[in-house]
Amino acid sequence: MNLEKLTTEAIHSESMNLDEMSSLEIVELMNREDAKIAAAIYAVRESIAAAVDCITECFRRGGRLLYMGAGTSGRLGVLDASECPPTFSTPPEMVRGLIAGGYQALTTAIEGAEDDSEAGARDLREQKLSERDVVMGIATSGRTPYVIGGLRYARSLGCATLAFACNSHSDVGREADIAIEVIVGPEILSGSTRLKSGTATKMVLNMLTTGAMIQLGKTYGNMMVDLRATNIKLRARACRLVKLICQVDDAAASEALERANGETKTAIVMLRCHIDAEHARQRLDAAQGRLKRALSFNPFAAG
Repeated sequence: MNLEKLTTEAIHSESMNLDEMSSLEIVELMNREDAKIAAAIYAVRESIAAAVDCITECFRRGGRLLYMGAGTSGRLGVLDASECPPTFSTPPEMVRGLIAGGYQALTTAIEGAEDDSEAGARDLREQKLSERDVVMGIATSGRTPYVIGGLRYARSLGCATLAFACNSHSDVGREADIAIEVIVGPEILSGSTRLKSGTATKMVLNMLTTGAMIQLGKTYGNMMVDLRATNIKLRARACRLVKLICQVDDAAASEALERANGETKTAIVMLRCHIDAEHARQRLDAAQGRLKRALSFNPFAAG
């Protein structure tokens, strides 16, 4: 695919005199353009929902989600993956982010790394990819060889494959079971896909992992109760959630969290059901991790 044909490389008609604009004019133009992103994402909401279902099913069968990308796309995949363990108490290997050029590329541009299609396959082999996993290729241009090589390797193993691009009829989309193509239009700084395209990427990745984690029962209503209280901020947040859901004071919430080894859901079940941590974990396991279900019935009752 020629760069000239890519929407993300097109010249923006309203920013032709960008270098002559005031700071306020630049900010206002960027803000107007950013306002278009949500509508572009809404236009492909069904594909995003299908991807959420695909990822959820993968997790339920013990598989992993692996993001692949180069440059900004790769960095955003690594970012989303790194945010899952503290937010949802997932093991670090459950969602992984791979970036062309390796982790050095998170802070330093690695020239030519994105052009190596074999590197995409090699990085997945090093992750011991299996057919239970799902691989998502992220390439706002839709044509990154590193991502295409990875998707082709994943397909050869029978993995589910997803793709994200900001151009229609993308090469990466053709390599995936589900293509999410968010058409945000030309960037105000021509070809700088860290702008609208990067913002759209972050928004969609948020939807994918958050949606899948909700489906797995890692929330209670709209509260993220599956967090582990491992630092001051998270301990305060966990304590507040336990207090709110169990209607107890600070001391009772803190004591329950300590006995639950910082596991918020476990502490809540302990207090609401008047049981110890071990039985609370058993009850949650029987309810497949869904707190509302664990609190609403007794899985150990006869009959």
